[in-house]
Amino acid sequence: MRILHLHSSFSLGGKEARAVRLMNLMGARAKHVVLSAVPEAMGARDAIDPGIDVRFPADAPPLHGKPGLKRYRALTRYMRRFDLVLSYNWGSMDGVMAHRLFSPFLNLPPMIHHEDGFNEDESEKRNWKRNAFRHLALPTTEALVVPSTVLERIAVDEWGKRRRVQLIRNGIDVAAYAKGPSASLPGFERRDGEVVIGTVAGLRKVKDLPRLVRAVATLPANVRLVVVGEGPERDAITAEAAVCGMTDRLVMPGFMAEPANWIGHFDLLALSSRSEQAPIAVIEAMAAGLPVVSPDVGDVAAMVSGQNFPFIATDDAAFRKALATLTEDAALRLRIGHANREVAAARFDESIMVAAYENLYGRALKGRRLFSGE
Repeated sequence: MRILHLHSSFSLGGKEARAVRLMNLMGARAKHVVLSAVPEAMGARDAIDPGIDVRFPADAPPLHGKPGLKRYRALTRYMRRFDLVLSYNWGSMDGVMAHRLFSPFLNLPPMIHHEDGFNEDESEKRNWKRNAFRHLALPTTEALVVPSTVLERIAVDEWGKRRRVQLIRNGIDVAAYAKGPSASLPGFERRDGEVVIGTVAGLRKVKDLPRLVRAVATLPANVRLVVVGEGPERDAITAEAAVCGMTDRLVMPGFMAEPANWIGHFDLLALSSRSEQAPIAVIEAMAAGLPVVSPDVGDVAAMVSGQNFPFIATDDAAFRKALATLTEDAALRLRIGHANREVAAARFDESIMVAAYENLYGRALKGRRLFSGE
């Protein structure tokens, strides 16, 4: 089958990692075309297996630009080459609106929209114009997939998608994280007696990583911070470290694939985001047997084990206290990490996620003749 992916961006973050994993698991059963609303944001393509049939055409209609019937008509003509259209997040919404407007008149393939969260401009309250646009655009989608109960409530209450919203929790290959680290982190070498706080994130404002830098700066000198990821906020993070006098305690190795091979270098995972839904990084840390410190955002408090729950913080003071407590107590980190690994295996193994997506995509394609042209 031929699948068109409409991405808000294709830099490797949580939603892209999941989409790539599903593409890799489909193998030869599917051919893929990926469009990005930010054409230069294509970092996730390196994580696609070499044998996967995938293209990134430069001559496709743009996903970004001023809304208008001419653009929408071009997008729908392009969609007709495919068997299934998968759209992701706000940046793909012009494609969703094009499908909404022209599907009554054209034999368009089924569309499934995936919503994984918001940038900083909608982290606390949705933009009413965007909400109205979503409400208008989404009715012809076969389903709206969300990874968290928070997003499920938003989809029902604000976007009117009570009937077609489907909660599919993110999942990973939990067993792969049990073996410990096999790859080094560039610029990092563990020192005697040190405790390593790690985080994995796209370096965007909504992740509020300067907040994490400030919190770590209050901890003893044997505590180091490793920030794995790339993005536009890199300079702001390093600048905050300089202001806090902890440049020598910050390691930023950039983007790294295959987290199962290196996340075990951390002693705990810390998030500092203003908004999250069901972060894959939390599941990865749990599978690796790590405790998690995070603000109480999205579904994080419900994702971690009961032993970890007290370290999900409601304010900055509690966040700093949680970091201090866990960095001081190795035995506590070990107990919480063991409990987290058990929860990850029971609730977040990718076999559960993959089965749900296969069922959903299969239902959308049921009874349809697959496209045979070029």
